[in-house]
Amino acid sequence: MRTHHKIEIWLVLGLSLGQSAVYAIVSLTAKLARGPLEESQATLNPNRSDLAWLDFTLNALSITFALVPVALALYLLSRDHDAPPLFERIGLAKNRPLVDVAAGFGLAAVIGIPGLLVYVLGKRFGLTVDLVLAPENLYAWSVAFLVLAAIQNALLEEVIAIGYLLTRLREAGWNAWTMILASAALRGTYHLYQGPGQALGNFLMGIVFGWWYLRTGRLWPLIVAHAVIDIVAFVGYALLPDLVQKL
Repeated sequence: MRTHHKIEIWLVLGLSLGQSAVYAIVSLTAKLARGPLEESQATLNPNRSDLAWLDFTLNALSITFALVPVALALYLLSRDHDAPPLFERIGLAKNRPLVDVAAGFGLAAVIGIPGLLVYVLGKRFGLTVDLVLAPENLYAWSVAFLVLAAIQNALLEEVIAIGYLLTRLREAGWNAWTMILASAALRGTYHLYQGPGQALGNFLMGIVFGWWYLRTGRLWPLIVAHAVIDIVAFVGYALLPDLVQKL
């Protein structure tokens, strides 16, 4: 791997998922220091202010700036000389949208249903914290922001942890399964703030997603699948919190 590509990878990850992984490790350590994990809580989409207009503004800014590393990763890939067109190169060509969407929903079912089981078992065995997936105070726009947050998560994680990272590692000559495991380990690590149970579940999800990407060369189905899983979780929690908390 070229030295400047190594530096580039560390910088992109340091501004995005790598940074999240470091904070997740610290967060898990703090939770364990306070007591049993099942007594801890992680809020994924909190209210950002008790003022409605400020909550709206901060949520909009949070989603927007979270996508800047995605734009950066795509921009850096686009600067490579003698490379195929960017979107074709990382699996974002829009030449078969219906197939990609259908595959995404299929992957969402394959990952989402076992993922729910992993969460329930993690809670039962004290390996997962109590997840709060929606803000306490819901405004007229809250559900729309939950959907946007799910899409933002999908774009950030799949473009960087799969599309960008695996493209760079493949070009460096890495073995397929070494790439898949490295990407999956990153995904699991930045979910450690939710507990080891959820980290393991996301690690396994990363293996499936990495294998799919290297086999098909398509990134859209992974983005669709991730977005669908998060939308169901976030909006479901907002609309049916009592049911979700019984899991």
